[in-house]
Amino acid sequence: MSLAKSRTLPLGEPWRALVPGAGLRRGSTVVVEAPVGLGGLSLALSLVSEASTQGHWTAVVGVDDPGVVAMAELGVDLRRVLFVPRPRGAWAESASDLLDGVDLLLVRAPSRAAHGAARRLMDRVRERGTVLIALSEPRAPWPLPADLFFRVTQAEWVVSSRLDARYLTVRVSGRGEAAQGGEHVVVVPNRRGRAEAR
Repeated sequence: MSLAKSRTLPLGEPWRALVPGAGLRRGSTVVVEAPVGLGGLSLALSLVSEASTQGHWTAVVGVDDPGVVAMAELGVDLRRVLFVPRPRGAWAESASDLLDGVDLLLVRAPSRAAHGAARRLMDRVRERGTVLIALSEPRAPWPLPADLFFRVTQAEWVVSSRLDARYLTVRVSGRGEAAQGGEHVVVVPNRRGRAEAR
């Protein structure tokens, strides 16, 4: 399969079983919404891990400290990741500039994303065939409807002498087949640092 010709980007477990079509459609917008500290970034990174291991490039914009060790444990190939940690007010422009070179674009706006900036970025993503994964919080939601939406509603760490695993309760919804939605409990990360179904 040619990387440039595939219409969807692959998802690993547990997302393959929870997302219609078992992949991320090129040109689509995915929103991961979670309160600060409840695992939104880990969830978003787990969405890109399978595509990354299969040779697809990812850009991470607006994430100060993505936790590269955790990224590697989740399966993200760090040799195929571009980082723009602090674009300040130019987050949308920085993200747009990277679209020609990446298959997945993970973005965290510095505050509430402006409607116009979000619309322009989503239009460019659709035009270029990239997958946009927007990180947001309930107090600063992504301003436009997404093709696929992951909302973390609860997080619980399992602890022994160390942090063993984090159980996330995630509501998956969106457009088309994803409109059916559902709530699922997933483990991100598990003891090995990976994502899995509970």
